[in-house]
Amino acid sequence: MERLTVDLGSRSYPILIGDGLIRDIGAHVAPLLRRPRTMIVTDSNVAPHYLVGVGASLANDNISFSSLVLPAGEGTKSWEGLARLTEWLIGEGIERSDHVIALGGGVIGDLVGFACSIVKRGCHFIQVPTTLLAQVDSSVGGKTAINVAAGKNLIGAFHQPALVVIDPTTLATLPRRELGAGYAEVVKYGLIDDAAFFDWCEANGAALLAGDAGARHQAIAHSVAAKARIVAADERETQDIRALLNLGHSFGHALEAETGYSDRLLHGEAVAAGMVLAHQFSAANGLCPPADADRVRNHLASVDLPHSLASAGVNTGGAALAAHMAHDKKVRGGKLPLILTRGIGQSFVTEDYGLDAVAAFLDR
Repeated sequence: MERLTVDLGSRSYPILIGDGLIRDIGAHVAPLLRRPRTMIVTDSNVAPHYLVGVGASLANDNISFSSLVLPAGEGTKSWEGLARLTEWLIGEGIERSDHVIALGGGVIGDLVGFACSIVKRGCHFIQVPTTLLAQVDSSVGGKTAINVAAGKNLIGAFHQPALVVIDPTTLATLPRRELGAGYAEVVKYGLIDDAAFFDWCEANGAALLAGDAGARHQAIAHSVAAKARIVAADERETQDIRALLNLGHSFGHALEAETGYSDRLLHGEAVAAGMVLAHQFSAANGLCPPADADRVRNHLASVDLPHSLASAGVNTGGAALAAHMAHDKKVRGGKLPLILTRGIGQSFVTEDYGLDAVAAFLDR
C-alpha cells in the first residue's frame, strides 16, 4: 500500500493506494467513526460489483451501514439527485460527525461530497473511487458540485474528504471507453507541467489501457501526487495554480454542454478533445510550437480518444460553443481565464483572449 497526504493543515487527509484495499475498507474506515455506523452511496453500475464486498468488510469490523443505489450516469448529478440523496441521509438519521462512503466514479463522488457539505451544515465523507478518472482526479481535492442547465459543476462547494481509498483492481470491471476517459486526465498531468510524464504516457499509455497493473499503479500514484501538490498550494483556486488542473476543461465543458451531458461524450473524452483544442489554439496564436500540438493530438488519437470537434461528435459553430464557455464558473470580471500552453508541460493562465477569438478559432 502507498500512502500520500493532501497537506491542508487541519483539513489534511490521507490517500491510500493499493490492490485489494476495497476488500479491507472496514479497517481503514473504523478509526474515523465516532459511532460504528456509516452510509454507502453508489450507483447501479458499481453496486453489483462492490457493494456486497464493501458491506461485508464493514460488518467484519462491526460497523453497521445502510446503502443507497442511484442511477448511473451524469444525469444523477442534478438538483433531483441532490434532493433524493439529502432527504435519504436525513431519513437515515445522519449526524454531523458521521462519515458517508462515496463508492463509485466522479458523479457519485461529486454528488456525495456536495450533499455532505450542506446536510446539517456539513458532515464527513470518504471517497472510494472505482473509475480511473475518479482515482486520478475527482476524488482528490474537495471540489464537489452538481450540473444545471446553464453548465457543468456550477452549483457546488469546496469540501474535502476525510479519506481517499484507491484500489486499482476495481479498474478490471471498467469498460474500455471509461478507462480511456480516465486516461485523458492522466495525460493532463504531463501536459500541465511535467513533460517527462507525458513522455511516459506516450510510451506506456497503451499498456495501461490494455490492463498492465504496473503501469496503472504508476499512473495513479504519479497523478495523485501531482494533484495533491497543486491542491495543497492553492486549495480554493485563488492563485491561478490550481486553475492549471482545468487544462482542456473550458473547451471540454462546452462540448459536454453541446452534447447534453450525456453518454454521447464522457467527461474525460471531452477533456481529451479540449486539451487538443487548447494546444491548437495556443499554436494558432504563436504561443506553442505546432509540433507540440500535433504530438498531443496524435497521442490521444492513438488511444482512440476524441482529438477534434468532429471526433467528439460536435459540428456546432464556434459562437454556440463560446456561448457555453461564457457560463464557465471561472469567469471573473466578465473575462474567462483560459489555460493555454507554451508547449508540452508549459501550461499557463491568461485573460488575453476574448470569447470572440475563441469562436473564430473553433469555426476554423
